[in-house]
Amino acid sequence: MAEARVIPIRGNRGPARPPTATEPATRAVEDARIAAAEAALELEGIDPADQPAWEAALERVLEFLRRRLTGEYQVDDFGFDPELTEAMVLPTLRPLYKRWFRVETIGMHNIPSEGGALIVANHSGTLPLDAAMVTVGTHDDHPARRHLRLLGADLMFKLPVSGSIARKSGATLACNPDAERLMSSGELVGVFPEGFKGVGKPFRDRYKLQRFGRGGFVSAALRTGVPIIPCSIVGAEEIYPKIGDIPALARLFGAPYFPITPTFPLLGPAGLIPLPSKWYIEFGEPIRTDDHTPADAEDPMLVFNLTDQVRETIQHTLYRLLSQRRNVFLG
Repeated sequence: MAEARVIPIRGNRGPARPPTATEPATRAVEDARIAAAEAALELEGIDPADQPAWEAALERVLEFLRRRLTGEYQVDDFGFDPELTEAMVLPTLRPLYKRWFRVETIGMHNIPSEGGALIVANHSGTLPLDAAMVTVGTHDDHPARRHLRLLGADLMFKLPVSGSIARKSGATLACNPDAERLMSSGELVGVFPEGFKGVGKPFRDRYKLQRFGRGGFVSAALRTGVPIIPCSIVGAEEIYPKIGDIPALARLFGAPYFPITPTFPLLGPAGLIPLPSKWYIEFGEPIRTDDHTPADAEDPMLVFNLTDQVRETIQHTLYRLLSQRRNVFLG
């Protein structure tokens, strides 16, 4: 194997010498390249003077690109690409999670380290950033770094860019057969039963849970015997306060609503920047379903009672978190 060529960076050069008449342009290009490389390393938290760390990072990037170009990576039956998710999707979301919303998670110990489970959360925010933040939290803040397999509305998968990214990030259509397959294979599944009714509700109705549908998520959990984990999210309601709607534009774009917020559409694209509210995400005590039989999923009264129990747990937790919050943006 040919010996790897070491690219010099500032701090590792030999003694300086004056450039010849033919070298100034070449040296200027080289200096610009080195400066760009050092800036990229500093963004990754790597000291440019640490040559081994720099080389290791470069080697990882090149190996990742090689695998992507040659097709040497795996996806599951739903299109989930764990390597791409960890290398690109999660790093893109982390600045929002850590620095913009400053998300704090509570009760992470209630999520099992292995095996199937169903996280059921409230939905809000005009744009569904809450689903993305829960996904980052279950991976980064859980000791087992679990991937959350979201169940999404069909509209999400019809969009050309977000639909493909959602599939590769582990999401799939919100239907019982897919949910049951995932949970039976030991995956952590996330669902937002309020759907568009929750994420698109007016700001005046913030933190008031909408209907949870017919309890399909409870039936899926009963058939697979996995625990249901209530999840309460505070902070998402304030990122895009919805103060109005334009139904005609919503129909034109095939969307469930076209929101008016204090900054959108008044500020144009700048109005799409979410407000930096302080977030709390609490995972409640698991509700067991393994003490029932799969046949109990056909009992409408049992399904209704469990659905109502999950909804009430989330609602009460939201009220408690709100009573403890001192300020929308400071927490």
